[in-house]
Amino acid sequence: MRPLSSKLAAIAPSATIEITDKARKMQAAGIDVISLSIGEPDFPTPAHITAACIDALNRGETHYAPGKGIPSLLSAISAKIEAENGFSCTPDEVIVTCGAKDAIYEACEAVLSAGDEAVILDPSWVSYEPCIQIAGGVPVHHPLNQKTFQVDDTILETITPQTRMIIINSPSNPSGSVLNRESLRLISDICKDHDLIALSDEIYEKLVYGQIHFSLGMFPGMAERTITVNGFSKAYAMTGWRLGYAVAPKEIIGYMNRVQQHTISHPTTFAMYGGVAALCGPQQCIEEMRLEFEQRRQFVLNRLMDMGMSYAPADGAFYAYIQVDGDDAAIAARWLEEAHVAVTPGVAFNTPGWLRMSYAASMDTLSQAMDRIERVI
Repeated sequence: MRPLSSKLAAIAPSATIEITDKARKMQAAGIDVISLSIGEPDFPTPAHITAACIDALNRGETHYAPGKGIPSLLSAISAKIEAENGFSCTPDEVIVTCGAKDAIYEACEAVLSAGDEAVILDPSWVSYEPCIQIAGGVPVHHPLNQKTFQVDDTILETITPQTRMIIINSPSNPSGSVLNRESLRLISDICKDHDLIALSDEIYEKLVYGQIHFSLGMFPGMAERTITVNGFSKAYAMTGWRLGYAVAPKEIIGYMNRVQQHTISHPTTFAMYGGVAALCGPQQCIEEMRLEFEQRRQFVLNRLMDMGMSYAPADGAFYAYIQVDGDDAAIAARWLEEAHVAVTPGVAFNTPGWLRMSYAASMDTLSQAMDRIERVI
C-alpha cells in the first residue's frame, strides 16, 4: 500500500482520549481505576431537554434539516447571544455544528489559507493545533504567565505578517483560568491593529466561580472579527449529543457552511430540538450543576493545598491544573499504575510540568482519588 496522508501522519492522537481509553482498558481488566482525565459532566442531561428530543422523534423529525441548523435553534442562539453575551447577532450569523470541536475545525478551514499562522495561548486544549494543521495553517504557541494565566504585551512577539487568527479559550481547558477584561481588551486591540480574526472558545462560560465571564465579541469593533464558539456539552451535560454552534460574520458563517455541506451535512435533526429546549427552557439546572461543581472544586483545591501542591487559578470549568516537580508524563503514569487514578499530563496541553485533573465526578469518587494520590506522593 502506498503511504497514507503525510498531513495526518504529522498530527498526534488526542492525549486526553488516549489516557481515558487506557484507564477503561484497566477497568475492563478488573482494576479499580478512577478516571479524572476527561472533561465530561457526570450529571444526566436535564429531563426537559431529553423529553424535547423524544417528542421530536415521535413527531417524525428524523429527516434532513437545513444545513446551518433548524430555524428555531438558530433564533434561540441569536437571542441568547444578544441577551447574555452582549453583542448583536442575527440567525444569519449562526451555524449549528456537531459539537463545539466541529465548529472550531470549520472555523479554521473557513479562515486559514495554506501557511497562515494562528496563535494559540498555552496551556491550550489539545485539538486547536490539529484543527489548524488540517486546515493548512501553522500553529504558533504563546505561553501565558504561569502565575496569572493572563495575557500581557509579550504576545506581540508572536504576531507576524503571516498571522491570521488568535485562538482564546476562557474559561480555560485545561487551566480553569478566566481571562479578565484587561486581557481581552489587549487581544481586541491586537486583532484590530493587525486585521486579525479571533476565535473565542466559550464552551465553559456557564461554569465560573467568583469571577465574571466576558465575551470577546462584546468589545467595540470585535463582533465583526470574532468567531464565538459554544455548545451544549458542558453547561447542559449533553456531551454525547454532539451539538455545538458558532456565531460570526455572515461571510465566515457562509464558508463554514460550505465545509459542513460537504462533510456532516448538518447536525442530527432530532438532537437540535433538544438544543432549543436547553436554551429556551428552565435554566435552574445549570446553576444546580454549577454549585455542585463549585463544592467539588473547593474540596479538591483544599486537599491539594494540604498536600503542599500548587495549582493554576481554578476560576472556571471543572479542572484543577496542578504544578508538579519533574516529568509530568512519568508522574501521570505513576499515578495511574500505583494509585489507579488517571489524570492528563500537561505536556498534552503544551505546558510540561503540570497535570490536569477533572473534578467532574462525585464527592465520594473525588475523596477516594485524593486519598490514593496522597498515599503515592
